[in-house]
Amino acid sequence: MVERQGGLDLVYRALSDPTRRRLLTALRSGDARIKDLAEPLPISFAAVAQHVATLERARLISRKVQGREHWISFSADGLHDAEAWIAEQSAAWSARADALADYLRRDPA
Repeated sequence: MVERQGGLDLVYRALSDPTRRRLLTALRSGDARIKDLAEPLPISFAAVAQHVATLERARLISRKVQGREHWISFSADGLHDAEAWIAEQSAAWSARADALADYLRRDPA
């Protein structure tokens, strides 16, 4: 069973915020500096830095420091855990639904 000590909680908490999802979407076009990610947002640089830290803890991004600049890139590590959990749940519920369908086909009442 996939359940990495709070890892899923961190991923889903990170993804629950629209600003953090917007940051991840911005990274689709490639790595970016934090200041570039912050520029189009109507929030302070400090707030963006906090969002970046949340995404980093959830393993949805990685950071590379080059001099004074912090470069951010997308990381699928956290998403893989979430995807595995969803697949596990889906398989379990599908098996239950299939078992119910088999039972209903056999039972004439």
